[in-house]
Amino acid sequence: MNSNERLILHIDVNSAFLSFEAVYRLQHGETVDLRDIPSAVAGSQATRHGIILAKSIPAKKYGIKTGEPTWEARQKCPQLVTVPPNYALYMFCHNSLKELLKNFSDRIQVFSVDEFFLDVTGMPGADQPLELAHIIRKRIKKKLGFTVSIGISSNKLLAKMGSELKKPDAVSTLFPPEIPGKMWPLPVEDLYMVGRATSLKLRKMGIGTIGSLANCDLELLKYKFKSWGKLLWDYANGIESSAVSSSSRDTVKGIGNSTTVHFDVEDRRTAHQVLLSLVETVGMRMRFSGLCCRVIAISIRRAEDLTFYSHQLKIQTPIDSTTAIYEYCKRLFDEAWGGEPIRHLGVRVSDLSPAVHIQLSMFEKEWEKQKVIDRAVDQIRMKFGPGSVIRSNFLWSGLAPMEGGLSDDASYPVMTSIL
Repeated sequence: MNSNERLILHIDVNSAFLSFEAVYRLQHGETVDLRDIPSAVAGSQATRHGIILAKSIPAKKYGIKTGEPTWEARQKCPQLVTVPPNYALYMFCHNSLKELLKNFSDRIQVFSVDEFFLDVTGMPGADQPLELAHIIRKRIKKKLGFTVSIGISSNKLLAKMGSELKKPDAVSTLFPPEIPGKMWPLPVEDLYMVGRATSLKLRKMGIGTIGSLANCDLELLKYKFKSWGKLLWDYANGIESSAVSSSSRDTVKGIGNSTTVHFDVEDRRTAHQVLLSLVETVGMRMRFSGLCCRVIAISIRRAEDLTFYSHQLKIQTPIDSTTAIYEYCKRLFDEAWGGEPIRHLGVRVSDLSPAVHIQLSMFEKEWEKQKVIDRAVDQIRMKFGPGSVIRSNFLWSGLAPMEGGLSDDASYPVMTSIL
């Protein structure tokens, strides 16, 4: 690369959910590393979430695929070890990695829960990009325990494609002069933004590699794919110029969490407990993001016909307290619920604002003491794990103290399509 080019790194955690779980278990006394055996993070069939969410490299050798039913995976590999998802743990690992990366650049873009872009142009060590990337890779492995693959290039697209070239625990470059040798021979499906439907259309056109796409007539692609054709052609040629944009609080429209309960909820007390387990995660995510909310909503899906309805309210004073949000959720649920069996519950907060300056209201309850408790609990959970502090009403309840996922809001996307 020349001195006038940007230097972008793409950091991708290897087998993220499984790695996070493996490291956490090793740190708490486990002797077997899940990454070294056929294993997977998988939902339970009994709780209606029976699919593979992440798998180890040894599990891949048995043909186990992400998204397939757990029972099919067990047919392929009877000795497969499965562990339940722990979304709070993934959030902790995400934040720990982000904090570590801040030591190397102040221009960080969260691309997904396990992927980051770093613009290290002009930063110390940028004149030796390979050495810098290896320093980051080794620091992550030493401090956090899991491995990453890092791609290096002059734009985000090529950096992301570069991180896919060699896994796990590796560093790869993919600068524009390297495109013909490293990227063009790859199957067209390997190009970012080329999904199954697009790849089928391209292969019907005789385009089977990224190089074939890059050298295809642009007007033909525009005719076949409209404006999408120009984007495909640009990406195949490594053309992409978006900036590494730090996650702006203004872009986070809402934070949500939902779960399908493994039995039909038929009483108010149990529904309140499920809502609390969802709010626990939502509240932590708000505080980690430095945000407060003014709009709170709950959603309900009936068990009988799977129809969906919701109810929300807007408050005057922004809040981030778990207990405060839970109190409002209970009120919303009690007002909305018709008494029918429930299959699915959700919580969502929006109208977000920075938590630094808040105009207090004399007409609403003051939650400052509760906020101090929330932050103390957050710190304990961050240090000792999400299960280190739980509310006593979850004991022997059969419900998880912290429920739900990460993929339903803009602050911790599983993947964003926008570079």
